[in-house]
Amino acid sequence: MNRCPCGTGETLDECCGRLHSGEAKAATAEQLMRSRFSAFAVGDEAYLLSSWHSSTRPAELDLDPGQRWTALEIIGKSRGGPFDKEGTVEFRAHYREGRTAGVLHENSTFTRENGHWVYVDGTQSPRG
Repeated sequence: MNRCPCGTGETLDECCGRLHSGEAKAATAEQLMRSRFSAFAVGDEAYLLSSWHSSTRPAELDLDPGQRWTALEIIGKSRGGPFDKEGTVEFRAHYREGRTAGVLHENSTFTRENGHWVYVDGTQSPRG
């Protein structure tokens, strides 16, 4: 059984895979954040682009195949619930590049676009 990279303990198919395939939509900003981390972990560029706000979405992504996303820690969140229109999620995303381990610490902003949660942008902290 393949566990979901986002850390819920569920399988990828039961968890973020349902969002990646379009079978389900994120109900909260945190759920979208988790699904985006999982998309980075499995290399799903199409999902990452489709879950990005139209005003900040890049034209394309070029994920580094040498970078492995290994763990996600949700530190905090503000709003972003099922009845909110915007929210933030602060997280630490752990990764490896070769033999080097790293941490991306970000406070991400999410909003609803066409009724669906999307990633707008994030502020990264200099230290993980």
